[in-house]
Amino acid sequence: MSSRRYFCTLADRNYLVRGLALIESLQRHERGDYTLYFVCLDELTRVVLTALDHPNVVPVPLHAIEAGDEALAAARANRTFVEYYWTLTPSIIRWLIQHHPAIDVLTYLDADLYFFSPSDPVYAELGSRSILIHEHRFTPDLAYMVAQSGRFNVGLLSFRRDADGMGALEWWRDRCNEWCYQRVESGKFGDQMYLDDWPTRFRNVVVLQNVGAGLAPWNVGNYRISAENGKTPTVDGGPVVFYHFHSLQVPRPDVVLTSKHSGFPLVEQLLRGCYVPYAEALWRQGMAVKAVLPTFAFGMNEKISITPGHTLLVRQSPQNVDIGIGSYRRFPFPGGWEARWAVLPEEARQRAAHP
Repeated sequence: MSSRRYFCTLADRNYLVRGLALIESLQRHERGDYTLYFVCLDELTRVVLTALDHPNVVPVPLHAIEAGDEALAAARANRTFVEYYWTLTPSIIRWLIQHHPAIDVLTYLDADLYFFSPSDPVYAELGSRSILIHEHRFTPDLAYMVAQSGRFNVGLLSFRRDADGMGALEWWRDRCNEWCYQRVESGKFGDQMYLDDWPTRFRNVVVLQNVGAGLAPWNVGNYRISAENGKTPTVDGGPVVFYHFHSLQVPRPDVVLTSKHSGFPLVEQLLRGCYVPYAEALWRQGMAVKAVLPTFAFGMNEKISITPGHTLLVRQSPQNVDIGIGSYRRFPFPGGWEARWAVLPEEARQRAAHP
């Protein structure tokens, strides 16, 4: 059996730069052989990704996956682009396993993940089992979100090419083709709440336990983050494996809104260890795309709405970036980035708890 690891992700032009940052993180941290299948949801993404010609990355056009798939065609006709993208996830995993016989285990990654250390702990926990999923692990003040988003997150999950893995994948694909919408209805939400009963519905399911894998704005408040310049950030003393940069927005390449949701105030160690390196990776990859296509601005000119509870990262302290909240409190980081708050994180938490 090959020791090569196989990953897949998907993105359109609006998430291409994030997908390239994910590629960069895998290139930096994976110690062994691996392949990342990058499903391009539009032709511009495929053209740019092909021109960049990253090692270990295989661009896959969406039309190859859609060809002859009547169930996907029917689903595409009755949902939004975002809902269709969610619908696609199990079909993409299934298609790649079917068309690449060397794949034993395929791990799906959302394009807005970023690895800070090797994926070894994920594969160690999967072991010889068939399916790996991970929980949201919401902070206590966000526990109500389980009813809205489900127990598990689809940012990373693995399937083995065996009866249990493929059986669960087929079941998930059928459910998503039937119903996958951006609303809560009868215990469903998008592609995600279908996973809630997998530990009992299917055999050989692993629920990832490593707290460094699956960190995200909705759970990082549960843990102690530490960061030293030039070193891997840690969570409760162990290395951060990957972080899910959900809801991050980029109004311009040198300005990052850490989350469009003001209920996720972020502390200095988290910004230093995770968000500043990610902002710099987005900057680098944005410039790499512009070197291929100078007019490219997708995913780097997002319209944002700022309140005092939001956190900004600004590169090289450009002349007073005015994006709507007046005076800022500033905190510089090495490497030319600084955080800007109108309200410090602890004050934002108190205001959120006592509006």
